[in-house]
Amino acid sequence: MILVHNSFIKELLVKQRDYFNTGKTRDIEFKKTQLKKVQSLLVKYETEFFKALNTDLRKSVTESYMTEIGFLHAEIRYLLKNIKHLHKPVKIRTPLVYMGAKSYIYNEPLGVVLIMGPWNYPLQLIIAPLLGAIAAGNCAVLKPSELALCTSGVIKKALENEFPQEYIAVIEGGIEVSQQLLQERFDHIFFTGGTAVGKIVMQAAAGNLTPVTLELGGKSPCIIDEDINIEYAARRISWGKFLNAGQTCVAPDYLLVHRNIKQRLLGQMKKVLLEFYGSDPRQSPNYGRIINYKHFERLLKLLDKGNIIAGANVDPAERYISPTIIDNISPDDPVMQEEIFGPILPVIEYEVLEEAISFINERPKPLALYLFSRDKAKQDTICKETSSGGICINDCLIHLTNQELPFGGVGESGIGSYHGKNTFTTFSHQKSVMKNTMLFDMPVKYPSYKISLQGIKKLLRLM
Repeated sequence: MILVHNSFIKELLVKQRDYFNTGKTRDIEFKKTQLKKVQSLLVKYETEFFKALNTDLRKSVTESYMTEIGFLHAEIRYLLKNIKHLHKPVKIRTPLVYMGAKSYIYNEPLGVVLIMGPWNYPLQLIIAPLLGAIAAGNCAVLKPSELALCTSGVIKKALENEFPQEYIAVIEGGIEVSQQLLQERFDHIFFTGGTAVGKIVMQAAAGNLTPVTLELGGKSPCIIDEDINIEYAARRISWGKFLNAGQTCVAPDYLLVHRNIKQRLLGQMKKVLLEFYGSDPRQSPNYGRIINYKHFERLLKLLDKGNIIAGANVDPAERYISPTIIDNISPDDPVMQEEIFGPILPVIEYEVLEEAISFINERPKPLALYLFSRDKAKQDTICKETSSGGICINDCLIHLTNQELPFGGVGESGIGSYHGKNTFTTFSHQKSVMKNTMLFDMPVKYPSYKISLQGIKKLLRLM
């Protein structure tokens, strides 16, 4: 267990505030240099990150690059390309009543921010927000997940070798360290993790009136209409669900399948799993493991109900659960009571789309919602009649990779968003600036008011 003395944290935050107050972090060229440093260390430590991710989650090199390192490179390229544009004051309309004045929005850094990362994508999900914090001009304290211990260690080594602690610091440790950090005053807290811990973070932040971004999760539904390409749907759903052994916050959590197509879809998904992972996924280099035994045991309890269509093979010694599909699930079964966060896919059938919409809307708002349908009217209906952090139609997960789209939850699935421009905005304060002219003055606003009530009413219509 890593212990951090309270005095160390307090002294670190004083140093970071002093460093921030020098104004150095606000300089655009400085920010570009720091982003390029992160870019370089991702290359320099690439092999170490591959080994760490494999140790923590049994991730293959390909999957590690695709879902962690490659994603970060894309984010850095976006920020470097757009950083000057993001910093330009945005001129906005000024009401005619203030003739001669001009209005702008300036983005300014928040100060010292805390970024708390999860264990499922332990590199991407802590460095991606850091990139926005750097681009916006903040100092940052990072708290990686203690469950992905190897990856956390490489992150700490890499960042400490590149950046002074008064600018970017990494603090490792368990729950006690997280509690210590949450007692301190930050200018923003960015947390990625489960809803239960998210509530604790928000409650702690309230004590200091600290704004928060909460990237949480929930049970992301996947609706399958009867008008689809079954082969494509089976491949895309299986990929989205069983990537990282199902330990993805936006993985399809359960299927709502039209009854006319269910058997054909499930049959095709069984073929796809054989194609993806072979007859024994335990031997596949492309199939991961559950993060720890506690989560392994939690997932085992979700296998008791329904009919196993595929998988359900387990090996406690390896924390291995094969890709599993379960049919004939009831909404009251344990597997439907919590976010699964593992390689178990329950299936519920529906007859008309309204049933599926009602099923979703009766539950907490999910982080993602998936629809497979070629019917544009149904696509439009889902977009209008459901609420979720994001919607992806005819695929899974890919909406996360578009830097132009905000990624975040709504309701119990999260607060705030990031990726690309939105990461920069999350770690910035949008400051309103209005510049009036000194060429003339408008005396009507001063006492004693030399304008009638009717005149005021007409004037304010120009607002």
